[in-house]
Amino acid sequence: MRVGGLCLVLLVLLAGAGLTALYIKFDRNISQIDIDGALGHDRPADSPNGSMDILVLGSDSRAGTDGEYGRHSGARADTAMIVHLNEARDAATVVSIPRDTLVERPSCGGEPARKRTMFNEAYSVGGPVCAVKTVEKLTGVRMDHYLEVDFEGFSRLVDTLGGVEVTTTQAIRDEDSELDLAAGTHTLDGEQSLALVRTRKALSDGSDLGRIRLQHSFVRALARQVGGIGLFTDPRRLYDIADTATRSVTTDSGLGSAADLAGLARTLKGIDPESMTMLTMPVTFDPKDPNRVVAIERQATQVWSALRADRPVPGSATEGSAAEPRPSEREVIARE
Repeated sequence: MRVGGLCLVLLVLLAGAGLTALYIKFDRNISQIDIDGALGHDRPADSPNGSMDILVLGSDSRAGTDGEYGRHSGARADTAMIVHLNEARDAATVVSIPRDTLVERPSCGGEPARKRTMFNEAYSVGGPVCAVKTVEKLTGVRMDHYLEVDFEGFSRLVDTLGGVEVTTTQAIRDEDSELDLAAGTHTLDGEQSLALVRTRKALSDGSDLGRIRLQHSFVRALARQVGGIGLFTDPRRLYDIADTATRSVTTDSGLGSAADLAGLARTLKGIDPESMTMLTMPVTFDPKDPNRVVAIERQATQVWSALRADRPVPGSATEGSAAEPRPSEREVIARE
């Protein structure tokens, strides 16, 4: 019995050592930035209601910072979403910020503050820290965490998942990305998925606002795909996805470990895709430059106030926004 007990203890220790080794490997994969340390105390107050707000960026770079503000010369952040998880962790609100939105960027990375500049310029000037600082100034909502996914990693992750099934309601042809999809059901690989979420010219209005609506539909399809995999019955696949995911992200220090990311994944797993409210910050076309948009202040304030109070965003907040589809428009990706 003693020998048996010692063997059991040894097996547990070895298993624990193996898991620890995996966590150490995955931890080393993750690129992280101390955003709290860089921004200090000059930030919006954190909501006391237990909700969580995460700034998620899609970028074409995963380079770290150069100095305090992580200058990203030439890098772009074309996709920006604030993911709000409610206190009960059974629902999420995702608010996209159009990259072409004219905002007031605070001073970052040694650069002075600037008015009427494109939102995604903040990332180019000062990397993740400046992006968070700009979002907090725009919204008055404190970002609890930051998560950046580079485009190459996004493509690899979709391939590791086995592709994403979508049903397109119309043909999509983009000469720039060589994306060519007929109307119907497709299982997209990583390269096709990346081309789809980045396409603009293939859409009816050719705008960034149309692309954001397409991204929202794709995110729902991706969430359904991940939820139906059954990862824990396939350890090898679980390992491959964990390895790919941790090599594809840059996070704030609070999410800078495999254990932290696993905890976030478990939280997201409990949210049904149909419990995700997805919208775009209410905007109108800028009177001085029709290629840019500006926030509709009164309605945008409704959105940010709802997030701070952990309440659903009222429907009136998005009425009349240029980001909302016209009655004649239908979703490019059908809901299943």
